[in-house]
Amino acid sequence: MSILIKGGRVIDPGRFVGIADVLIDGGKISAVGPQLSVPVDTRTIQAEGKLVLPGFVDLHVHFREPGFEYKETIQSGSAAAVAGGFTTVCCMPNTSPVNDNQAVTEFILERARLAGLANVLPIGAITKGSEGKELAEIGDLRRSGCVAISDDGKPVMNSLVMRRAMEYASAFDLTVVDHCEDLHLAEGGCMNEGLISTELGLPGIPAAAEDVMVARNLSLSELTGARLHLAHISTAGSARMVREAKARGILVTAEACPHHFTLTEELVRGYNTHAKMNPPLRTWTDVQAIKEGLRDGTIDVIATDHAPHATQEKQQDFTEAPFGIVGLETALSLTLGLVDEGVLSLEQAIQKLTSAPAVAFGLKKGTLAVGADADVVIVDQHEQWVVDPTRFRSKSRNTPFAGWKVKGRVRTTIVGGRVVFEATPVEQ
Repeated sequence: MSILIKGGRVIDPGRFVGIADVLIDGGKISAVGPQLSVPVDTRTIQAEGKLVLPGFVDLHVHFREPGFEYKETIQSGSAAAVAGGFTTVCCMPNTSPVNDNQAVTEFILERARLAGLANVLPIGAITKGSEGKELAEIGDLRRSGCVAISDDGKPVMNSLVMRRAMEYASAFDLTVVDHCEDLHLAEGGCMNEGLISTELGLPGIPAAAEDVMVARNLSLSELTGARLHLAHISTAGSARMVREAKARGILVTAEACPHHFTLTEELVRGYNTHAKMNPPLRTWTDVQAIKEGLRDGTIDVIATDHAPHATQEKQQDFTEAPFGIVGLETALSLTLGLVDEGVLSLEQAIQKLTSAPAVAFGLKKGTLAVGADADVVIVDQHEQWVVDPTRFRSKSRNTPFAGWKVKGRVRTTIVGGRVVFEATPVEQ
């Protein structure tokens, strides 16, 4: 069946902005323009007063399957994704077993096919078992469907191994993604190192733990010519180095997460484990630097680092609780907060959720161009709602934003020409 999305404000970053209809036929974008004529047997979705956008692309999620299905599954994670407007998500390899081989990659792709919701694209491990020693079979990972490589939360400390990974990745046209953390500097830390960590008696993670590895990775990218993507940067130093690297022509992209441009380390007071994440929440100065990086294009992408954990895990002492929060169902509203602040224009904000992440990984997503996959999200930009974790589609509830009144909500999500999410009457 064809679908006509009628009368919405279409924002296709870099291509088209204006009131228009969008016609979907055969799972593809068939036409974009005013007052489109439509085939017989077409479903019409009225979008007057709404935004019609390319489906969002998240380069950084953890769906936990295989191995940790009690936290999240590909089914539940995909449901959370489409409820948040994300039609394509890239899964980090820190599963059990680690996604370092063709069999695990194919398992993830099959589970995603059975879920039938978002496009779930695996990221393969850089090293076998993510142990940082021996390179995984990068060519096999690419051929089996991986769209990038990363050891994520266990960053490759050996610079020679990382150099070789970049060289192999270039040969297979893959982006190398790094969680920039010097594990020796960060060892034992559980929040940002500074005055508040001292007051609370908690071991800290210095900003230098991130900055040192950003500098290392930029140098290796310059040496090898590899495409480098820096995950969830959180410090003023990281933003400054990325800006300088881009000016020198290094092939680097960077992402920031909503929690790192919205919250500061102050939230840890009271030993709030929902404020425990890695990289940790930083200072007000760092938050302003991340916003400026988003504003001037230093930071290309907004990603969630969706990291679900079971309730009992986050109820432990702060030092024992795991790092991470869920983010797929709150990311849009928090990003629109940057628009209200004047940090980004609406088109810039949408670009960082759509076409920019697609370009970073070389994905044919994030656009409403004629012939593109019909991945579309319809958004009420002005709708206010209160974050209620009990209503999340994710299996997990670990968010620091519970009770926040936010603005901007997904009404309909379409993937490959199929409606996969519509807001329920309770959410009207």
